[in-house]
Amino acid sequence: MAKQLSGAGLRGQVAGKTALSTVGKSGSGLTYRGYDVKDLAQNCQFEEVAYLILKGKLPNQSELDAYKTKLRGMRGLPTALKEVLERIPKDAHPMDVLRTGCSMLGNLEMETSFDQQQDVTDRMLACFPSIICYWYRFSHDGVRVDVETDDDSIGGHFLHMLHGEKPRELHEQVMHVSLILYAEHEFNASTFTARVCASTLSDMHSCVTGAIGSLRGPLHGGANEAAMEMIEGFTSADDAEEKMMGMLERKEKIMGFGHAIYSESDPRNEIIKQWSEKLAADVGDEVLYPVSVRCEEVMWREKKLFCNADFFHASAYNFMGIPTPLFTPIFVMSRLTGWAAHVMEQRADNRIIRPSAEYTGEELRPVPAISERA
Repeated sequence: MAKQLSGAGLRGQVAGKTALSTVGKSGSGLTYRGYDVKDLAQNCQFEEVAYLILKGKLPNQSELDAYKTKLRGMRGLPTALKEVLERIPKDAHPMDVLRTGCSMLGNLEMETSFDQQQDVTDRMLACFPSIICYWYRFSHDGVRVDVETDDDSIGGHFLHMLHGEKPRELHEQVMHVSLILYAEHEFNASTFTARVCASTLSDMHSCVTGAIGSLRGPLHGGANEAAMEMIEGFTSADDAEEKMMGMLERKEKIMGFGHAIYSESDPRNEIIKQWSEKLAADVGDEVLYPVSVRCEEVMWREKKLFCNADFFHASAYNFMGIPTPLFTPIFVMSRLTGWAAHVMEQRADNRIIRPSAEYTGEELRPVPAISERA
């Protein structure tokens, strides 16, 4: 029987250095390059935070304007990539679509030198919303959507393509906040995957494709989707409490609660919860938001588990008319900044990441003749 390792899953183990973020150490609990995520979410647009994470400083107005102009000019998709997206079936998981789209982009626009890493990253940042919306609108609506919109922001660009019209200011503002909250989170599973890949001196598209694959797993990304599937099945706050108590009694897994690093609360939840409440009031919701609040109360009362960033994102996205399967791809559109910045950081002071393992198998033994084998 395998012996349980201390720090199984590398939890609690220091696996490298980073100057990009801290989790559970200072400020509200999450900082990007020394700035508290609460301050960033209140005072910045996502493009400012992407610039900060990727370039190391907050942009001034002229730098921000130039960066947005650059990103707007990189939203188009090559014909070959569109053809690939049109062949992906409607029932494919959108995360698989993004994984394939990123890999195909790497074939068409190869990173041949690390000197290109910033431009390659900006290209992915600009066109990932185009990739997922082009596939979604074609496979579900039969529409070849125009991916070269003139929207000012990445979030606005995404909503415009998805709904076929420019988004409302409130919705664009919520997208800024959401993308900021998801942008970076230290050595989480997908980021560590990207750094391991980078440590072999692989290209940026391979590193990001690997990270998307890690985020695809339900224990990392996808909690907002699972939360939505659960809360939309409750008819009222009282119904939610009754059914959640049953789930707890049956020891069923309830997604969107607790965190590997945070011990008392997730600072991102407090922020997105406020925006979910605003959106609920905007659409006249009297079920989904109260249900979400009751779920939060029950889990804290019964298990001392708090909502993580994903839980109230579910209702927020739903209020903006975003289909549930597209929740995690929005995570990718944001976390790409953190992944790419970690790849750049790894490349700047690289040593291949190659840990050892504790062997738990058979002792050394001879190979028996085939006639002697059971």
